[in-house]
Amino acid sequence: MTQETHAMNGPAEPSGRRPDRRTVLRRAAVLGAAAPLIPAAAADATAGETATTGKSGEARARGRGRGPAAGAAAFRWLGTAGWRIDVGDRTVLFDPYLTRFETGLYQGAFDPRTPLRTRPDIVDAHVGRPELVLVSHSHWDHLADVPHIAKTTGARVVGTETTYHLLVALGVDAGQISVVKGGEVLDFGGIVVEVVPSLHSRNKKCAYFAPGTLNAPPATVPSTISDLPEGDTLAFQVRAGDDGPSAFLMGASDFDERAVRGLRPDLAMVAVPAGTATHRYVPRLLGALDTPGVVVPVHWDNFEVPLSGPPVRDPAMDLDAFVAQVRQVSPAARVVVPDHRTVYDGTMRPGGPR
Repeated sequence: MTQETHAMNGPAEPSGRRPDRRTVLRRAAVLGAAAPLIPAAAADATAGETATTGKSGEARARGRGRGPAAGAAAFRWLGTAGWRIDVGDRTVLFDPYLTRFETGLYQGAFDPRTPLRTRPDIVDAHVGRPELVLVSHSHWDHLADVPHIAKTTGARVVGTETTYHLLVALGVDAGQISVVKGGEVLDFGGIVVEVVPSLHSRNKKCAYFAPGTLNAPPATVPSTISDLPEGDTLAFQVRAGDDGPSAFLMGASDFDERAVRGLRPDLAMVAVPAGTATHRYVPRLLGALDTPGVVVPVHWDNFEVPLSGPPVRDPAMDLDAFVAQVRQVSPAARVVVPDHRTVYDGTMRPGGPR
């Protein structure tokens, strides 16, 4: 859920080394005008260069996409942390929460007894025919629409043991669910998914809503949002085919620094924090990811506002400050604040295949 807190205590110190020519050319390939809806205070990201970490350009490029194949994939932001990734006629979903029902969260009257619900007409209009659904954790704003998607499309769901038990209790065929813990690298016929152990974000008291895990089916069928515990958190890195980009997908604004080190994604979909509970969130994360060329802030919107209109900011999230700090920590990165009405290509520029 969004009331999550993390640190933004200043940029990492630069190394002072100059980038080599190959690194400069590779970075230049991913720089350009930012996508729509970038706030005025954080308009087109600076096309400057950051210092290297001492690796050669060739070494830094390993593990990243090959760059030019922008049309190999299409990205749609589904609001909150959710994404739809289309690779040709194949669709992958991440944390697809589309019904966006009210819980009182944004009115100061949060009710953990709010009934779970799904609006099939809304969900079906956005998800296509997915073959794969990746779930970061089991809170309602990540999982609530997954049972409907799994039961109506037959998509395989990848998530934690808690996600497995909850989905089975909600009527999903156990044979459709792949339980993972983090560390797996799974090849789904050319779409490669690397599962990354991760952490849930925390509030000012270093706590969060509905902690806990399930190692067995719940005693009763989940019916309210409080019946969906966090159940451990994952991140995923998805490579869209051999020549497509790699995208790092976060469902909450915390991370395991050692687990993400060396991933080197082309695109980093980073959850925006609401506070400073996590030490040096932005510089530690971007440093561990080896300064991705494109950073896309997510989980900054009011997820109880329908997707039919433009995104509405969560008042607890300082999106402008987040974008400013990304630019300070990683001046060469292009920051794209997404709009859920836009289809993006593999470099997160508008105009991806529909």
